[in-house]
Amino acid sequence: MDRQLSGQHTARVPRASATLILNDCVTGHPFACMESSIVSATRTAASAVLGSRTLLGARRVRHVGIVGTGLIAQHVWRFLRDLDWEIGAFRLFDLDPAAAGRFAAAVAKDTEAEPVVAEKVEEAFTDCDLVVLTTVAGEPHLHDPQLLAHNPVVLHLSLRDLAPEMILAARNFTDDVDHAVRERTSLHLTEERTGNRDFIDGTLADLLCERLRRDHGRPAIFSPFGLGVLDLAVGKWVHDRFP
Repeated sequence: MDRQLSGQHTARVPRASATLILNDCVTGHPFACMESSIVSATRTAASAVLGSRTLLGARRVRHVGIVGTGLIAQHVWRFLRDLDWEIGAFRLFDLDPAAAGRFAAAVAKDTEAEPVVAEKVEEAFTDCDLVVLTTVAGEPHLHDPQLLAHNPVVLHLSLRDLAPEMILAARNFTDDVDHAVRERTSLHLTEERTGNRDFIDGTLADLLCERLRRDHGRPAIFSPFGLGVLDLAVGKWVHDRFP
């Protein structure tokens, strides 16, 4: 079965697996070796939720759509929960309905928000103020700009879900432009089509420092590639507090 819209690999294990080695800044010698999929997932989710709060202007949404209900989506949900976001309902889509069902059960247990398992990926966009894309897609599978007609904020964490026509229909933000426009990401494919990067409005730092403001009359897409230095920072924080 094609699993590109799932949060798991075909082996039915979480896609995220990583090892983090921390080196002494003076001697260069390693002093810690850590399994860091949770470190990376936590950093990814924290960045994503910060981006959503900045672009939405509040911790309140009617509906959240999630495409791909694996490890990264779970961590995004936990940040939303623990930061007391007001959410009316979730629309959940995964090519593995059982995975979406387990996610829905976890949401129902921890919140009053209504979780709905969607039958089609398009339903994860319908009436959703915030859409979270956390799949293992290697190439664009979402092509219709009308999915963005209601001007949502899209957290494009899996980076390769959106066709260039959808990128061009929105305002686009990332964490680091040079880092994100490569490796056949949706931003990279859009650059190849247009021959420029004019479609990228700026970075999360630009928004946080108020050098830019979101136009609420247009959809906004946040596509963070993920900066390794942030994993190092979170890993060091964990190491220092849980030796």
